[in-house]
Amino acid sequence: MIPLHRLPLGLLLAAALGCGASHAAAPAAAAAATAKHAISHEDVWLMKRVGAPVPSPDGKWAVFSVTEPAYDSKEQWSDLWIKSLLDDGAPRRLTFSKGGESAAAWSPDSRQLVFVAKRDGDEAAQLYRIDVAAGGEAQRLTTLTLGARQPKWSPDGKQLLFVSDIFPGNAGEDEVKKSFKERKERKTSARAYESFPPRFFDKWLDDKQVRLFVMDAQAGATARSLLATSKVAAMPGFGGGQGDEGQSLGAIWAPDGKSVVFAASTNRDQQARASATTQIFAVSAKGGEAWKLTADEHSYSELKFSPDGNTLFCLTQAEEAGKVYDLERLAAFAWPMRSPQPQILTAKLDRSISRYALPEGGKRVYFSYEHAGLEQLHSIAYDGGDLRDEASAPSGAINSLNAGGKALVGVWESAVNPPEVYAFNGAPKRLTAFNTEQAAAIDWLPAEHFWFKAADGRQVHNMIVKPANFDPSKKYPLFAVMHGGAANMWRDQFVLRWNYHLLARPGYVVLLTDYKGSTGYGEEFARAIQFDPLKGPGEHINQAVDEAVKKYAFIDGGKLAAGGASYGGHLANWLQATTTRYKAFVSHAGEMDLVMQWGTSDSIHGREVNSGGPVWGGLPVWREQSPVMQAGNHDKGTGFLTPILISVGELDYRVPANNALMNFATQQRLNVPSKLLVFPDENHWILKGENSRYFYSEVHGWLAKYLK
Repeated sequence: MIPLHRLPLGLLLAAALGCGASHAAAPAAAAAATAKHAISHEDVWLMKRVGAPVPSPDGKWAVFSVTEPAYDSKEQWSDLWIKSLLDDGAPRRLTFSKGGESAAAWSPDSRQLVFVAKRDGDEAAQLYRIDVAAGGEAQRLTTLTLGARQPKWSPDGKQLLFVSDIFPGNAGEDEVKKSFKERKERKTSARAYESFPPRFFDKWLDDKQVRLFVMDAQAGATARSLLATSKVAAMPGFGGGQGDEGQSLGAIWAPDGKSVVFAASTNRDQQARASATTQIFAVSAKGGEAWKLTADEHSYSELKFSPDGNTLFCLTQAEEAGKVYDLERLAAFAWPMRSPQPQILTAKLDRSISRYALPEGGKRVYFSYEHAGLEQLHSIAYDGGDLRDEASAPSGAINSLNAGGKALVGVWESAVNPPEVYAFNGAPKRLTAFNTEQAAAIDWLPAEHFWFKAADGRQVHNMIVKPANFDPSKKYPLFAVMHGGAANMWRDQFVLRWNYHLLARPGYVVLLTDYKGSTGYGEEFARAIQFDPLKGPGEHINQAVDEAVKKYAFIDGGKLAAGGASYGGHLANWLQATTTRYKAFVSHAGEMDLVMQWGTSDSIHGREVNSGGPVWGGLPVWREQSPVMQAGNHDKGTGFLTPILISVGELDYRVPANNALMNFATQQRLNVPSKLLVFPDENHWILKGENSRYFYSEVHGWLAKYLK
């Protein structure tokens, strides 16, 4: 018999809390009883990827995406699935399309779905509608030149609100089509910019302008722009949050269907010198001038109306001047809005709200927040009183949460339980079992948590992950892996890009430390890296390593390595420049020079705030905490001696490739063993299957060379 502590938590939860996906419980248990194997890259990459469930307004159904990954992207499938919330029946596939669907939205009568997809004949993603009750094929609703996204049904189910784009000066679809044709036929490939930023993550931005549209919920209906005559929308700084598919305005219908409420910035053109704050606006559903509902310097997002229509909820950040991090708090306005000042419901909670939902009945808001590697469920009354901890799994993280009727559903996962859909009405109940059988066959142990008191007096949280076939009587090298951000937290979750167990597989203990600057420990802890971007967090990493070696007899203190990506790569570079205690480093997308990163990244204002002023202001931090400027440590024997593996995506515009090139040049100049991996078709992350497999093999090979 397999001891309970060796079983993945998902199986324990199924037994302890009840499992809606009972059809898969027996095969999963049988697989767990058979011989287990160490995790492979195929296990990580080919796990089905379960998207956020969207419950129907009547609370009877949930629809969600499931991606069936493949190493060849042409063989990958992504479709919508549907699951009854009233019984334990198996989920069923709703669509059959390689292209995939997103942004699914239910009609108010819970009979139809509208979603976004790019199918045969579409030059851009369009809106499609499928009749769930009657069945049949999905029907295309829009044929806009620049596509459509983020659909929302009107309260009466007769109209659709969505987001699309125009080019400057366009007054209608005919002009958009003409402008698009002119751009395609241009002889030059040059780009021109007069405001910041010119690019975002892996994309050069263009001159498209985001707009709101409404149309009858019928194929062939004409879409009308709500902001065509708005002076607010014509402002040079007007826009929304930037994402992979374009800008978002987070627009929703007002409860009476007569207006639309949205969140937008009017100072996006000032991002090189200020934060782009987002305020709440409204516009008539017939179009016209938008009017401002809030009047402060805060930012608002994730707008939602209560089921009774009497309260507008949102998340808000104070955007405190001169600070590098603000908590995301839950706020509420009485509706119709009588005051532009919100009631901050979580003012006394020193945590950022990750996500929230508003089920019918009870007048409570349900939400999750980061804390010490976990994301669990909590709730608070509409008036901000009676904060409660709701029933949650004892480990892992909730990574989506949505309400429909009285139903509350989301996705839960842990480091040994890939994501599945759960119901959270009472004790968490698993509703799907796409990955449970495969997960049960893997030899892996849950992450183990520990805390220590750092030299600066702060309590620092850590997790360790042990390799397959773990034997506590043996000695294992330690690989300290540092998270990106820095405003981020290591979560007990199944990770694709830096999977804890796959990194540990060759026989390493992986250490995951939430150094100062991490989220999940309060506002002061996250702000603590201001004016100290690398040195202080690096000291926390070194102290965490010391604590792990002292605490766990199975860790070999003479065989240490460290690595990370993005801000974790920054820290890897800093440690390589300032200490010789490690045998090897791995740095992906790591900053090498603070000044160069300020001038070439797609985000610069926050870097000035974090360092205390502009690069030309003579502030010492720009030089004293740039890894490359510590190269003199090589001659002192205190840094720039340890072998380092450097990797970068050529399309990374957040931490541009010049950082990796400077890093490699420095190592080669100092005759330090080093290797540079460049991925021409990757961005800030390594997202292609074969590239990912190669990356892991290189990391394992590099560590083996210097730790074994």
